[in-house]
Amino acid sequence: MIDIQTDSRKIKKGDTFVALKGISSNGDDYIEDAIKNGASKVVVEKGSYDVETIVVPDTREYLNEYLSSHYNKILGEMIIIGVTGTNGKTTDCYLINEALNKLGCKCAYIGTIGFYIDKTRICPLPNTSPDACDLYDLIIRAYDAGCKAVALEVSSHGLYLGRIKTIPFDYAGFTNLTHAHLELHGTKEEYAKAKQMLFRMLKDDGKAFINYDDEWKDTFILDGNDNYTYGFNGGDYHITNYKVSNFETEFTYTYKGETNTIKTELIGKYNVSNAMMPIMILDKMGYSKEDIRKVMSEVEPPDGRMNMIKYKTNRIIIDYAHTPDGVKNAMEAVNEAKEGMKGNLYTIFTCRGRRDRTMRPIMAKLAIEGSKIGIMTGDHQYDEDPRQIIDDAVGKLDAKNYEVIWNRRDAVRRGIDLLKDEDILLILGKGYEKYNIINGEKVPVDDIGTIEEYLKELDKITTS
Repeated sequence: MIDIQTDSRKIKKGDTFVALKGISSNGDDYIEDAIKNGASKVVVEKGSYDVETIVVPDTREYLNEYLSSHYNKILGEMIIIGVTGTNGKTTDCYLINEALNKLGCKCAYIGTIGFYIDKTRICPLPNTSPDACDLYDLIIRAYDAGCKAVALEVSSHGLYLGRIKTIPFDYAGFTNLTHAHLELHGTKEEYAKAKQMLFRMLKDDGKAFINYDDEWKDTFILDGNDNYTYGFNGGDYHITNYKVSNFETEFTYTYKGETNTIKTELIGKYNVSNAMMPIMILDKMGYSKEDIRKVMSEVEPPDGRMNMIKYKTNRIIIDYAHTPDGVKNAMEAVNEAKEGMKGNLYTIFTCRGRRDRTMRPIMAKLAIEGSKIGIMTGDHQYDEDPRQIIDDAVGKLDAKNYEVIWNRRDAVRRGIDLLKDEDILLILGKGYEKYNIINGEKVPVDDIGTIEEYLKELDKITTS
């Protein structure tokens, strides 16, 4: 456990508290709480307190220097893998984690769906990229548990706020950059610059993997880095073919003139791209082509990423997609995978509060145009009026084949009611999450639990 904190609630007796200024809070407001909780030292930019007080020009710089000087020796003994991008981070890092563990290299995962050691979820996390103190603490916990590697999702927020500034990376990956998080960064150029920071944090012998198909790829191919590209349109690791059938995928790629074939339970073109990140990293770590082929046939997607439930002749698929690119990819994957099924596609979709409002009509149009019926429902609305979110999404659409059912449980049940023979219900936006945030409160919601509960009810009705 580390002995320095930026959250007064996590202070143990004898710890140092660093007062950071954040986007929505000021660490100065919590100094007295930290002292009450046992802090023996505080680091501030101004003021004097009843415990040892260190005044510095920049508390974040102090924190980064402290963490680096005290703990980077431990981090240097581990293989640290970071993946950034609008979409794909969770899948890539989870697959890397799962593959390495299956190959005997004990690995941890830190990201959107929590903190995992091997396949065991240790705890949820408040952010994709945790606070710097929490991040160091998690990596050291993984080290103490015998982990040799850690796969870390790296968000633009985490980079922009300096949470990851002193982490030494062995491998860095870029998946894609699409329309998202402009409420923080303002423009896609600034969004890209934030993500680019990861590629300036590689060790001297570190390696960078960049999606050749993405229009922003040149931003991440930096002079001085050992760069490798991958993609359908070219790249060092060139994906030359893929096919999806019966909700499984087979694809081929070439590297240095050698052709390799991979079979996986991941479905869809975008998941072929996701699969390449662990393949390249395993290759550069020295694993054999046969080991890579075998392990990639065994890995499963993380919770909430294209998870499937069979119901009679139908399929119900749950996915976390909540950006335009995520919705587009999920729908394309399902349409490819359902080849041979005769039924319709129904889609439940969401638009989150406190997000770039221009994304909402794009997502609604994608979900509705691609479905027999689209159902818009609730998600994290935060403090936004649902009527505003709904109007932004569907207020100017000409389509008639949609419904708005804001209560998520009711929307899921309605979607199941629509299913007939060989239909597919695609439920987007929540994935693994089990709550909505409404006016500061976490309101329980569980798509998978709702599905299982309702299917049991329907089974009782049909057998009674």
